[in-house]
Amino acid sequence: WRPILYIQANPDATSTTRRPSGIAATIELISRWRPMEAAGWPEPVVRVQSLSESGAATIPDRYVKPVHDRPSVHNGTTSGSVSIPVVDLSSPDGSAATARAVSEACREWGFFQAVNHGVPRELLRRARAAWRGFFRLPVEAKQRYANSPATYEGYGSRLGVERGAVLDWGDYYFLHLRPPSSLSAADKWPRLPPDLRDATEEYGREVASLCERLMAAMSAGLSVGPGRLQEEFGGAEGAGVCVRVNYYPRCPQPELTLGLSSHSDPGGMTVLLADERVRGLQVRGRGGEWVTVDPIADAFIVNVGDQIQVPTAKNRAHNHHACCTHACRFYFVFSAILA
Repeated sequence: WRPILYIQANPDATSTTRRPSGIAATIELISRWRPMEAAGWPEPVVRVQSLSESGAATIPDRYVKPVHDRPSVHNGTTSGSVSIPVVDLSSPDGSAATARAVSEACREWGFFQAVNHGVPRELLRRARAAWRGFFRLPVEAKQRYANSPATYEGYGSRLGVERGAVLDWGDYYFLHLRPPSSLSAADKWPRLPPDLRDATEEYGREVASLCERLMAAMSAGLSVGPGRLQEEFGGAEGAGVCVRVNYYPRCPQPELTLGLSSHSDPGGMTVLLADERVRGLQVRGRGGEWVTVDPIADAFIVNVGDQIQVPTAKNRAHNHHACCTHACRFYFVFSAILA
């Protein structure tokens, strides 16, 4: 199995990033990034962070979602009365109660929040701070890590190569952490902030260990045989780990777009460290309604992916999306996918 790691962290008002203004700035940005077409993208790539910081009161048409895909209180979005389960992982490994709670959450929702998970809070703060620092850098400093659709490693602002596609309101950074043969090359890692790589790799090790514990609990609770899920994903030695940091800048028209379009995760497991100060993740409920997740401070949001749903035939892989807001958000997500 191969985990992907996403980080969420808010840059604050002290950001030193250059702030272009208006349509002229957008034209300048498009012109500056035109060489990215040679990197495999069908069109010039415009950084959503720069659009957000331009001061424009409206979003470009490329980001306006069809009416049926837009976040709205009229499409059944809920909060408060319905929520994904919360699972306490403080019991010793192998606890029948933990296995039962994890398996029930996976059956009913495919999502749950994990508390008392054992990953040090200081490490969570350190990783968030490092990636906040990266996204505060000037555009030119980040642009040297611009990615291509060949591997998606590096600094990106779109997925897929369809010309004219409706885009999501977000930027991201993607890296491979393990196995060693898949580790992203040194030139793919940001040099600033200085501790970014160390913090990210340590975070990856900790969350990979957590994924192993969760898969063991799922195997026990779903009666699919001890270690069955770990074996399906290659075992500890075959595990692959990736990191993806999603940044959703402030949006002047959050009712028209999404930070991340509706989807189910193609991997085995996603472990999300959300920004508890800003709500935005929505999960498709059992009745088809969108349920807004209220993140618990320093908890992980765990999502069962398509590749765990298939071998167990019991877990649910749920659609979800990320809504935009008038505030900045980062998502630090760690997913397990087949190697």
